[in-house]
Amino acid sequence: MALVTRSYGSVGPFALVLHGGPGAPGHMAPVARGLADSFRVLEPFQRGSGGQALTVARHVADLHELIESRCAGARPALVGSSWGAMLALAYAAAHPQAAGPLVLIGCGTFDVAARERMQEILATRMTDAVKTRMSALADDYSDADGRFAAMGKLLLPLYSFRLVANADIELEKGDERAYEESWADMLRLQSEGVYPAAFSAIRTPILMMHGAADPHPGQMIRASLAPFLPQLVYLEWEKCGHYPWLEAEVRQEFFSLLRGWLAERL
Repeated sequence: MALVTRSYGSVGPFALVLHGGPGAPGHMAPVARGLADSFRVLEPFQRGSGGQALTVARHVADLHELIESRCAGARPALVGSSWGAMLALAYAAAHPQAAGPLVLIGCGTFDVAARERMQEILATRMTDAVKTRMSALADDYSDADGRFAAMGKLLLPLYSFRLVANADIELEKGDERAYEESWADMLRLQSEGVYPAAFSAIRTPILMMHGAADPHPGQMIRASLAPFLPQLVYLEWEKCGHYPWLEAEVRQEFFSLLRGWLAERL
């Protein structure tokens, strides 16, 4: 199955931007556009739900098929956000000779302690107004995917420090079942000890970009990866949340650093 893939730029090395969720395609479009002047950027929409249950292995295989068919033997950079960062690591571990440098933006969690800490942070930010609006989603949306997408937009401020005016995560659609199936398999692999241990096969440079205001606890996630990825470089912005390209304080610096780091390694 060929993934729906948007292309940006016509010159330079290949870079793939990998969306989060799982099941939230489209939100990496601003990052793709920001790289298009210097890179040939591909923005694949990961396989949606339907048919067999989604697994990490299925997503990795889809990504490998895309890279082999579209990147002409090159080792593209993988720039992943949240779940997309986790998928980038999973791909590079399975295909270390095919992956170029990795950029992990707001990377997801790899242990129970980090997930519990994330939930604690979100609980402290959950206002009564947000709780009321979340309760109303069931009445406002008759379908699960619509509620899933609406919840992502509703919770955006809880994941952020100070958003740019009219911030939009540009979500194309929501796929709740894709989220449930893909995340369940990732949790299974973690519980069985596959991840993050498998990441020790990765030899390519890795940059982890994180916001201190991101409820995903960056320092804890970094600590869980460090024993297996000694080449990982960690960068953290104080006034930044989960989506640096939407943050007023760091947006310009984010794109400047991202472009420069990739250009030096591709």
